[in-house]
Amino acid sequence: MIKIKTSIYTIKGESKGEIELPTIFESEIREDILKKAFRASQLSARHPYGSSPLAGSRRVGHTTGPGQGVSRMPRVSGSSRGVLLGNTVGGRSPHSPRSNKVLFKKINAKEKKIALSTAIAMTAKQELVSARGHKFDQELKFPVVVEDKIENISKAKEALDFLGNLGVAEDVERAKEGTKIRAGRGKMRNRKYRTPRSMLIVSTEPSKLTAFKSIPGVEICGAKNMTLRKLAPGGDGGRLVIYTESSVKQMGGN
Repeated sequence: MIKIKTSIYTIKGESKGEIELPTIFESEIREDILKKAFRASQLSARHPYGSSPLAGSRRVGHTTGPGQGVSRMPRVSGSSRGVLLGNTVGGRSPHSPRSNKVLFKKINAKEKKIALSTAIAMTAKQELVSARGHKFDQELKFPVVVEDKIENISKAKEALDFLGNLGVAEDVERAKEGTKIRAGRGKMRNRKYRTPRSMLIVSTEPSKLTAFKSIPGVEICGAKNMTLRKLAPGGDGGRLVIYTESSVKQMGGN
């Protein structure tokens, strides 16, 4: 079986050789299963909330019975104020959210595995990455693999110089210029700005890539911690992903 290879780029953006890719980059692309699995993960991440089960039902209600000229609803003793029922002012909330509702969305284990393989395989297709809106040098070979020396970068300026040498700095500018003030109440809840997703950097030791954290739209993760929410934000595959040489070997089980 012929192994697919791709170039390894240095910090200066030059090709220094080739590396064999694991078979997961050749997986069949199933975007339908990818969207299904992403939706399940999004729904499962919700936090349950709701009012107290006894809210609106702690009052004692009395009814005067028939023949009094008033409707037979439970009321506060000595008053005409209705209680307990959902169709009265002061009563319980009839259809409020319930904190005991099960929000977890199940999905088959095989479908989840296919979705992750699809998301990884789509990062190796230049036309799919470009269709997602990412900006990069057209001569760049996908998937983008760089040497492990980028883990020695300690300053944001050095990180930007590296991205410029690699030919993906334009995508950072796209994310920076696309940063907008969020519409709605989110502005009051510590998420005033919304920034488009730029590239994802995958490494075996993501803790050493802190210099990239301050760059707009750039995210980092470990080779064993890749998720659909990072590889395919919004359920759309083809994110611009930069893999380190060691992370590719780890994905291949070497």
